[in-house]
This record gives sequence, structure tokens and C-alpha cells, in this order.
Amino acid sequence: MIDKPLRVVLAEDSVILRDGMVELLGARGCTVVATAGTAPDLIAAVAEHRPDVAVVDIRMPPTHTDEGIRAAVEIRASTPGVGILVFSQHVETTWAARLLADGAAGIGYLLKERVARTSEFVDALHRVAEGGTALDPEVVTRLMRGGHRSRVDALTPREHEVLELMAQGHSNRSIATRLAVSERAVEKHVAAVFTKFDLPATDADNRRVKAVLAYLSENG
Repeated sequence: MIDKPLRVVLAEDSVILRDGMVELLGARGCTVVATAGTAPDLIAAVAEHRPDVAVVDIRMPPTHTDEGIRAAVEIRASTPGVGILVFSQHVETTWAARLLADGAAGIGYLLKERVARTSEFVDALHRVAEGGTALDPEVVTRLMRGGHRSRVDALTPREHEVLELMAQGHSNRSIATRLAVSERAVEKHVAAVFTKFDLPATDADNRRVKAVLAYLSENG
């Protein structure tokens, strides 16, 4: 059985970059069902095509400030089944917090200059489309500078390190590999984070997401 190609809506106001990304994604087995050069065009394209994931730049016409990520927040509210991958040169913490306020599932935020290989970008697209998370470590760091600092400050250095890797979408096994510790050790650190963030176990809540985003809730 052949997997269906990933269906993508691509929002990028630079024609050269947009055309290049369409070609690259096509070569990697993705189907770009629509492109958009403005935020309203992006919203319309997502509503029409219902893609697996929308790739969004932050700064788009006419003001080139935050139109793209504002549109992403709107799409998140109106079409929650569509994954959103913000792909930008900039970190916009206020709107990023709003985008993540209802959970990080199906959300990505990558910085253009820090993506070294096309395969990394395509892997992130698939992860987000499948309901996972793909956050650049720099984005995580910027977000952690605000919000409920007391909760973050209560963590040990190792717990803080584990939390950042959780925010980037890594599993316990992946975290253990990166930190060269046992998976059981990671489980203990994760449990400590949950306890310090006062996140009891429930069937409905994704505590991994809440652990990363609890201190951002008031910003959203």
C-alpha cells in the first residue's frame, strides 16, 4: 500500500522562495495543493482545500508584521484538523503563545536559517500533519522567558532540559538517547515536571503539552 502524498498549502510572499519550496516539496513526495502570498489568500486556500498541513510565514503583505501568524491562529480556531507549521526568520512570542494556547498537537514553528536539510523540514511537516509537534529550540527558549517563571524556576537543570526536549516533540526514548541516560530516568524527570506544574493524570489531558504550555496560558 502506497501512502497518500502529504497535502500542503504554502503561504510565502516571496515568489522565488515559494516556487523553490513547491519544487522541493514535490521532489520529496508532497503535493502543494495551493500557494498564497497574503494572509487572506492563505485562509481561503485552507478553507477550500483542507490540507494536511499549512506552511505559514509570519510577516506577509500588506504590513509585513504579523499577518501570517494571525492567520495561523484563525485557522487553528476554525479548522483544528489542519496542521500548522510556522516557517519564518522571526520569533513572534506573543502570537506563538496564542497559537499554542490550546495545545501543541499539530503545531510546528521552525526558523528558516536553522533548518540545515530539506529532509528535516519534510520530517517536521509529516510530524505536524500527524498531530505531533515540531518546535525549534530557539522558539522554545524565547517562549520560556515569559509566562509563569516560578514554575520553570522550580525545575532542576536536568528537568528543564527534559522539558525543552518534550516541547520540541521528542518522545521519552528520544530524550534518553539525546541525554545519554536511561528511559526510566527520563520518566522520573517527566513525572517530576508534572508534579511541580501541578498536572494530575487524567484520561482527557495531554500532560506533556500542558507541562510546556501551562505558564503560557495567561499570555494567550
